[in-house]
Amino acid sequence: MPVVASIPAVERSASQLMAPPSRFGDKAFEWLTMAMAGAVVLLVILVGWQLGSDSMLAIRKFGFHFLGSSTWDPVAEQFGALPFIYGTLVSSLIALVIAVPLSIATAVYLTELAPLSIRQPIISLIEMLAAIPSVILGLWGIFVMIPFLRDYPFPFLKKYLGWTGLFTGPIYGVSMLAGGIIIAIMILPIITSVSREILRSVPNLQREAAYALGATRWEVTRIAVLSYAKKGLFGAIILGLGRALGETMAVTMVIGNTPQMALSLLKPGYTLASVIANEFTEATTDIYLQALFEIALVLFGITIVANLLAQLLLKTFGAPQTTRAVQ
Repeated sequence: MPVVASIPAVERSASQLMAPPSRFGDKAFEWLTMAMAGAVVLLVILVGWQLGSDSMLAIRKFGFHFLGSSTWDPVAEQFGALPFIYGTLVSSLIALVIAVPLSIATAVYLTELAPLSIRQPIISLIEMLAAIPSVILGLWGIFVMIPFLRDYPFPFLKKYLGWTGLFTGPIYGVSMLAGGIIIAIMILPIITSVSREILRSVPNLQREAAYALGATRWEVTRIAVLSYAKKGLFGAIILGLGRALGETMAVTMVIGNTPQMALSLLKPGYTLASVIANEFTEATTDIYLQALFEIALVLFGITIVANLLAQLLLKTFGAPQTTRAVQ
């Protein structure tokens, strides 16, 4: 009897094993992650909508002339964003020109060449540099970097490269070039850290195959590592560009805050983020306040456009060469 009684229990266990598993857990996880991803998109839309609604008065009054005008006169209530757009783009370009070679070279050294005994101390110093608040770097820029640049590099550049038009005029110290240098210092640890992780993710098989074909260390680094990781490195540069476009305090303290457009990098400039930080508390009229909101909207748009263009360039020029390992 005990054996006979156990047969239905065995049959029930077998039927339970053969029953299809519940999909509720998978669906719940899918909905949860989709909601989180949608929250990010919603946040971007809400930020853009809020900036647009808060600057509607300035948009209606100035229209597209706001983007092309170089007049910034709160007394006469005439506002134009062109000098700030120019300062933001030029200072960010200077920062990328300085920081990208240094960052990628540092990442290559730490990944491919540095002895293990010094690799971790250098990585720790880079991470510490990324943790320094921007206002501290701004103070360092005022009291250390600006006097040094004013006494040594700027006179040298003016003397030997003044014929280019990029290094002319009186040397004040606070300048567009100083702003670009301080931004470069701030984005260097970001690009370096991301680039190092990308280079570490390159399969060792790439390196071994190149060495097996008789490649030198430089050829292995150039062909098997950098070529394989170029998409990721480009992404690291875009992250640095996003930080450069929106940097505020450190740039405000060293760039000079003068709404002008000059070819010479030794002259003061202004950025979109700096004018918001400097003048937001001084905006006493509705049109002045909404002009600053429109400045924020322009900065928001430039950041989005820069990232979209970067993604387009990455898909256009990066796709055809993904299979090249060794030539």
